[in-house]
Amino acid sequence: MKVTVCELPNTWTESDTYWNGLIHHLETKKSDLLVLPEMPFFKWITKSNAVDPHLWHKAVKEHDKWIDRLYELPVEMTIASRPVIENSTHLNRGFIFTREKGFLAVHDKYYLPDEPGYYEASWYDRGKENFDIIHINGIRIGFLICTEIWFTKRARQYLNQDIDILVCPRATPNTKVDIWVTGGKAASIVSGAFCLSSNYNGPNTREEDFGGTGWIIEPERGDVLGTTSLDQNFLTLDIDINEARNAKKTYPRYVEE
Repeated sequence: MKVTVCELPNTWTESDTYWNGLIHHLETKKSDLLVLPEMPFFKWITKSNAVDPHLWHKAVKEHDKWIDRLYELPVEMTIASRPVIENSTHLNRGFIFTREKGFLAVHDKYYLPDEPGYYEASWYDRGKENFDIIHINGIRIGFLICTEIWFTKRARQYLNQDIDILVCPRATPNTKVDIWVTGGKAASIVSGAFCLSSNYNGPNTREEDFGGTGWIIEPERGDVLGTTSLDQNFLTLDIDINEARNAKKTYPRYVEE
């Protein structure tokens, strides 16, 4: 199958320039699956610790609007996360959107940072401790949203569910790009799954930009098959899901706990 990752400025929805570019890329490459960054359809509001409930409501409405537009994308599956309000609880919800089934809620972010640029625990609530795969179109997919990638026991938990693709929508800084790629490689090796991640690029806080570098990583040795850049916002590659299934039989994944 063909999979697509990307890096985008967190203001990319303010015009249709990037949207049209994404449509053109997906049409040209004939992609089957697209991963977008974390909460991609509104500016990154958790960069400030000045929590504003009205701004969260606005972010929810903007995500509603753009998710309705996902039918415009010539791709079967689109994966990201989004802000939600559920019974007065604010959550960051990982979802899969398919042309056949529409919006499917999969996983609410559980591990939340709280520091300059990323005051997430201040802005929204921890989700339920649910790290279960979803079976869709014959593929087993699991989420580790951004910070969750550092909790490798969750990658191992996904391994035990025979995961094929591990998705990591994220918003991470330029100063730690290498560390994040290392985290993606480790998660891919431990889970025995292809790891796909998309990120923002460009300004975040005055002190720090987003780091871009969306990636596609293979499961056997954690090799990086490709990354995005400022000059290449979108990356599409062919992957063979059987490589993930075969990786479950090799070291260190076959070792019993």
